[in-house]
Amino acid sequence: MSERLSERLRSVLATDCGSTTTKAILIELVDGEYRQTWRGEAPTTVEAPFEDVTRGVLNAAQEIQELSGRKLLRDDGGGILTPEQDGSAGVDAYISTSSAGGGLQVVVGGVVRSMSAESAMRAALGAGAIVMDTFATNDKRQAHEQIERIRQLRPDMILLAGGVDGGTRKHVVSMAERIRAARPRTRLGGGYNLPIIFAGNDEVRDDIEALLAGVSALEIVDNVRPVMETENLDPARDKIHDLFMEHVMAQAPGYAKLMGWANAPIMPTPGAVGLIMQTIARRRGINVLGVDIGGATTDVFSVFDGHFNRTVSANLGMSYSVSNVLAEAGLPMILRWVPFALDEKGLRNRIGNKMIRPTTIPETLEELKVEQAIAREALRLAFLQHREFAVGLKGVQKQRTIADAFRQIGDDSLVQMMKLDLLVGSGGVLSHAPRRVQSMRMMIDAFAPEGITELAVDSIFMMPHLGVLSTVQEDAATQVFERDCMIYLGTCVAPRGEQRPGRKVLRVQLSLPDGATVDEELSDGELRLWPCGADTPATATLTPLQGRLDVGAGPGRAFEGKLRGGEVGIVIDTRGRPIVVPDDPTVRVPKLESWVRDLGEYPDGET
Repeated sequence: MSERLSERLRSVLATDCGSTTTKAILIELVDGEYRQTWRGEAPTTVEAPFEDVTRGVLNAAQEIQELSGRKLLRDDGGGILTPEQDGSAGVDAYISTSSAGGGLQVVVGGVVRSMSAESAMRAALGAGAIVMDTFATNDKRQAHEQIERIRQLRPDMILLAGGVDGGTRKHVVSMAERIRAARPRTRLGGGYNLPIIFAGNDEVRDDIEALLAGVSALEIVDNVRPVMETENLDPARDKIHDLFMEHVMAQAPGYAKLMGWANAPIMPTPGAVGLIMQTIARRRGINVLGVDIGGATTDVFSVFDGHFNRTVSANLGMSYSVSNVLAEAGLPMILRWVPFALDEKGLRNRIGNKMIRPTTIPETLEELKVEQAIAREALRLAFLQHREFAVGLKGVQKQRTIADAFRQIGDDSLVQMMKLDLLVGSGGVLSHAPRRVQSMRMMIDAFAPEGITELAVDSIFMMPHLGVLSTVQEDAATQVFERDCMIYLGTCVAPRGEQRPGRKVLRVQLSLPDGATVDEELSDGELRLWPCGADTPATATLTPLQGRLDVGAGPGRAFEGKLRGGEVGIVIDTRGRPIVVPDDPTVRVPKLESWVRDLGEYPDGET
């Protein structure tokens, strides 16, 4: 989009073409500020019998047109009316993201699985891809097994890395030979060669071209790992985006037409979500952790000290993948979050019913509680996978300091919860929970934030729309993110460090916006809530009462400062880290019931 259009942008129609639903939002300049004003949705029409994604886009835009009174559709059926004409017709820009048809599916290859292959995987995930498989010379599969697997997968593209610049040649060429032998075909067909991106040793480019140029649409970019100590992911990410548009989208039903309507490149939905999170982290100078939990997959995004990471847990979700949550977590781990008497057989039957009818939603309070218990484990497991992936570069020798000796052994993750500023939740079970406090409690239980952390949820899942908007008009994207997208739930305070059971843990002194004051000492194992709005923060003094507990000011030191509230308020969590729930159901259920009552999660008289 031209700079000139970006400067005079008054209105934008943005769509996200999901696998089942196409969601549209209208963003307008209102009194000098960009706001999300209207929204609409319609079934996605990329599959039979329609096989034209633009039908769903037009239907979603038609809904906004009827609700807002603003004419959005061209009379000739040629798409979205642009530019804005008289304030009540057309928009200055139309933009879109897409995960329809299964999203962007990529196969990754490298020489060493924990080094070049992992860097390539980070590049693919950051671009919004689902990584179907990762190949390396040391992944314990024979060459013929890798060739057969590549042949079976039928991805949208392959990203091949390997070797630092001037490094190994033989192993990189070997991986290319296996891809050539597999002669992989594209998922969508169409009679075109599979796109392959080479982002490895620059001295092997001639060999790669000789092997793959004749059997694929080969693209060569800068090495993702030019030297052992450095990752250079942007060139590979950018090329993935380009090929997504040129090859994948061009072959998908109706997308060529949609690309002609759009004023900016169509982006993969997860890539757009990651982009808005990076934008917010950069502009506010904070560390951000986000999660999008769906029916089949759970995406986790993080930006810590400027380092962006994304993981896809393709087997953890709330409907189609609920059986995998049960298999990975186990019945006892899910049961520990159910705040009423329920045995393993009863829980297994309830999960079985969800497996049979994955698109149903809870109809009773007990069903809601069971679903939220499952969500806690899906989120927890996805987060563990993310922390294991979001680490520093492997193969790099690091000089350890005395401070490093006091860190948890083996904890090399870039995701350090004491440094987290904002935790954002998205997906139906979080965004549409009947009470916001339920969303906040699910995220606290699953992610176990430490110190002082703000929590929020995406109101109507508009982060993809804002991600692609940030490439057009960053101010508009961030203004709508803050004012309309994010629903701030409040702040969680959780001391970090070893706690002695049954003893006082924390003295809480609060001056709340309504004039009320709090001065209480909390014991180990409590969850307490004080309502406080997001507009006016509370003044707080938080004093650890045990040893070297840390609430954000350092071990054993009192924190003095402001705490932001929200739809829920300020939650103090003295349950320790990790959170331990009693195994004995006669002890566990009353304890869960007390936490539920203290936070007011369910209607009066119900736990």
